[in-house]
Amino acid sequence: MKQPHDEPDGLVFDDWYRQEYPRVRQAITLAIADATLGEEATAEAFALAVVHWARVRVMDSPTGWVYTTALSQVRRSWRRAALERRHAARTRLGEYLPPPLPDTTLWQAVAALSPRARTAVALRYVADLPEAEVAQAMNVSRGTVATTLSRARQQLAAHLQTLGEGDRR
Repeated sequence: MKQPHDEPDGLVFDDWYRQEYPRVRQAITLAIADATLGEEATAEAFALAVVHWARVRVMDSPTGWVYTTALSQVRRSWRRAALERRHAARTRLGEYLPPPLPDTTLWQAVAALSPRARTAVALRYVADLPEAEVAQAMNVSRGTVATTLSRARQQLAAHLQTLGEGDRR
């Protein structure tokens, strides 16, 4: 009798999960600048991966699918939060305040990037996805990813250089 973890012709979910989860969580968290939502979106994406494992494990890039799914979860959460803020404003329940970001120079520099640039940087450099997979996860062209990353690197270099010059004064 075949056991749930016997998968001789493909990835074994448990091994794949242990290897990929920390990197996916870190990249998504960096991309969206929200540790709690990053953790939730990543967990939800992997939960969907296990439910659909027979289909996901034979994909060209199961990890790319998880990134795409996690980012979709984030977008749904942002839409829901926007609706909640509008409702709160109408009912005067107060304004939604996001959790504070970690206080590091690099994190601040990345957080200052546009959402698209943050996402591209996180998926390319933290998750170490090739540009083609970053493009697929972000639902943009590979050229858009390359341009976004180039501009983001320039912005980060300028920001970090400005901070470094301030330290020398």
